[in-house]
Amino acid sequence: MGKSIGKRLREGDVIALFGELGTGKTQLIKGLASGVGVKRASYLTSPSFVLVNEYAGKIPFYHIDLYRIKDEREAEGLGLEEYFQGKGVTAIEWADKIPSLLPVELLSIFLYYTGKQTRSIELVAKGERYEELLNTLRSELRVLGFE
Repeated sequence: MGKSIGKRLREGDVIALFGELGTGKTQLIKGLASGVGVKRASYLTSPSFVLVNEYAGKIPFYHIDLYRIKDEREAEGLGLEEYFQGKGVTAIEWADKIPSLLPVELLSIFLYYTGKQTRSIELVAKGERYEELLNTLRSELRVLGFE
């Protein structure tokens, strides 16, 4: 699923991921990175101690992990808006920690536990660009077996 979404992303796109620890956010980001053209995306790791990892792909891929951030105030001075308005794709884990700092337009992905080995994923588009992206993805994801 992540790779299918990643193939459709373009410069300036922001993907916000929400979900409990262990729901698969980092795995989904690996797929996004692969779809964007990051080589060896399977080796991608959460940047929990440095907060941001940058990867070269067809376009740059920025992986932000806010797990260690306590609150929005702590994130305000990090310059995250530079990534949100940058020349690459930005994927944010633990986006719920910075609700007022997130761009108005983005694609939000919510991951939920539904069983020991199963997850439910909800995609929410905000803005015309992301509505179009979601409409395009719906038919492709149905073919792949996602509803």
